Amino acid sequence: MSVNDPAHHDNFAWNRQVYHRLKLALSLGLRRQLFLAVCDDLQLRNQVAARLHSTLAYPVGQVLYQPQDGQEISSTPAYPRLVTLRLNLNEPNPVAQINQWLANYPPPIVGVTKDNPGRPLPIPTFQIVGVEQLTKQPVAVQRLFLHSLRLCEEAFSSQESSGFLESTVLLWISRPWLSAIQQSAPQFWRWRTGIFTFAGEPTPAKRNVNYPERVSNSRNLDFGNLEGTSVNESTIEAPAKAPPPTENGTVPVETPAKRLSSVLEIPPPPPGFTKQESQLPESLVTSPSPSLSSLSHISQELTELVLATINAKITQEEDENWQPQQILLVIEELHIKQAAKEDLAAAYHQLGNLYRLRIEQGHSTLENLMVAILAYQEAIAYDEQSPQLPDILNDLGTLYWMLYRTPPNVEAGQNYIEQGIEFYHLALKMISPQTHPETYARVQNNLGTAFGDLARFSNPAENWQQAVSAYTEALAHRTAEMDTLKYAACQNNLGTAYWHLGQYNQPVLHLKKAIAAYNQALAHYNADQEPLKYGMIQNNIGTAYWNLAQYEQPADNLQQAIDVYCEALRYRTAANVPSACAATQNNLATAYWHLANLPQTTKERKQKLLKLSIIAYEEAIALAHSLNGIPLSFDLLAAHNNLGLAHYQLVTDNSFNGDKPTRSHHLEVALDHHLQALNGLSKQPEAYQTTFAYLVKTIRAFHNELGIQGQNLALSKVPGQLLPEILAKL
Repeated sequence: MSVNDPAHHDNFAWNRQVYHRLKLALSLGLRRQLFLAVCDDLQLRNQVAARLHSTLAYPVGQVLYQPQDGQEISSTPAYPRLVTLRLNLNEPNPVAQINQWLANYPPPIVGVTKDNPGRPLPIPTFQIVGVEQLTKQPVAVQRLFLHSLRLCEEAFSSQESSGFLESTVLLWISRPWLSAIQQSAPQFWRWRTGIFTFAGEPTPAKRNVNYPERVSNSRNLDFGNLEGTSVNESTIEAPAKAPPPTENGTVPVETPAKRLSSVLEIPPPPPGFTKQESQLPESLVTSPSPSLSSLSHISQELTELVLATINAKITQEEDENWQPQQILLVIEELHIKQAAKEDLAAAYHQLGNLYRLRIEQGHSTLENLMVAILAYQEAIAYDEQSPQLPDILNDLGTLYWMLYRTPPNVEAGQNYIEQGIEFYHLALKMISPQTHPETYARVQNNLGTAFGDLARFSNPAENWQQAVSAYTEALAHRTAEMDTLKYAACQNNLGTAYWHLGQYNQPVLHLKKAIAAYNQALAHYNADQEPLKYGMIQNNIGTAYWNLAQYEQPADNLQQAIDVYCEALRYRTAANVPSACAATQNNLATAYWHLANLPQTTKERKQKLLKLSIIAYEEAIALAHSLNGIPLSFDLLAAHNNLGLAHYQLVTDNSFNGDKPTRSHHLEVALDHHLQALNGLSKQPEAYQTTFAYLVKTIRAFHNELGIQGQNLALSKVPGQLLPEILAKL
């Protein structure tokens, strides 16, 4: 079905006809439909979209037809049949927005009886508005929107079910965006079910608003991230299989976020390429700021992104060596001269390398990443036989991974990680460990990292197993003699992957393998030369022992964890790395607390361990508060709660022999920390209720240990709004 532009001037009659056709199409209840509604008049667009929403969102009493089996299901006013979403301009990915909405509001089950389990209501239709606002955004953000549509290609062609694919989608766009989508996302365009064009004058554009230009897609290699992996925090009263204390699980060496410039050799320029200025027209050579707007052989997408990076502020030192426009002009000249494809590939490759080096220097902006990606893809398109192709594919995998880590791409993260994995797999298909051992090991290591990040989005056990396999394969072809630090980093990454895998199956086996891998990594780090990494791996070992204590030999494994945490704190000091020091102190306190509460721990030792736990928690909390908002890798509110519980247990244990002032001091401190935790948990109902129970228990202890005066003292410290509920429970 396709509706063309009106050929007459009766706009009202035309728009009414188009509206009824669109409404009919949306009312059929079909799935996997993609409609484009074209309207340049924003007032008209808003009226039509609002009318569709009011008519179709809650069609109470109507019957919804499901074409799969002919089963009729009545609608319900509690769940919409049409959802209107405004495109998120910070993360312009309609697929991710739809999937997130469905994750938050899954279709309810209806028709449940004793003999019938019921069935879910159909997935709603989604209409997306606000695409026209992208013209006010930077070029890179516009390209992200088009890129998100291109990522739908494999999804449309597959039969796997997903929220976006199972629904009908109506995308409202203006004519310029219609053209841009047609040119830049051809697969998305091909899967459209119908176009509904409304007549009307374009809404006047504000100044400095650029409509999207045509984007070349003829040579795109468009398929389908490493801040360290964090281990979740435990609370002090954790269940038997709670997550252990925290840590950044990967050493930042040779991982995609921190690769060295030596990973990819920059190729020499092609013949006749060295004196670039002499090959250019004189007008370009003499112009201090040559115009790139006249380049006709290079995709406009690439040109505009390069312009955006040139206009970005850079330091004077960088400016001398930062002249990407010169490479673009050389590429244009090579196109004009119809140079050999190998020469064009080398020129695009050089452009990609220039941006890649800039990214490695810390300038990992969205624009820089996208220029590098596009340049490398052009290089591949012109020379698919290049001996450097495996390295380029590896770099593309890493750049896509970094795209996941670069705002505003959080919602599209899974897509970008999967793209990166696809490129890593392509690289591995072109090499063998016998012919390219270093590249092979590097790609396998990066592949393991990508699978670890993918585990955050879906199938964690399966993806962590893939990460283990990739790291193991990397280590099979990388020895400590080849590169000691990279070998140690990969062993640490393997240990972290085993730790995560142990959270899903065979915990004892995988935790022991994690400890073995961490120890292998530790053996190749010099504590004096690499104190921070050495301390981090010690912390990882302690975390693995803490976790293992939940399954076997708790006393021995907790003592091992304590010893290793103490060793880690020799290198993770408050002066050098306060946030890491706070995390390890929190872990140490948790290990002390668990060891104190083992049945076989003597009363005298329990008192000593609880006091050590209190000291460590106090260190962790004091450091955390001194960081003034710097992100922490552990739950500070849980630490406050845990410290309160440790003070409470110390006093209420039969072996405590302190006098009344000492008992009162510990209980007052416990009360204060529970109140601090409670104050921050207003939006976490379950945690709030647990902390409230601790609060009540502590106030009861005041009465039991210090009598009615003690209880009155406790109640005087409680905010007035909490007193009615507390008094009801005492």
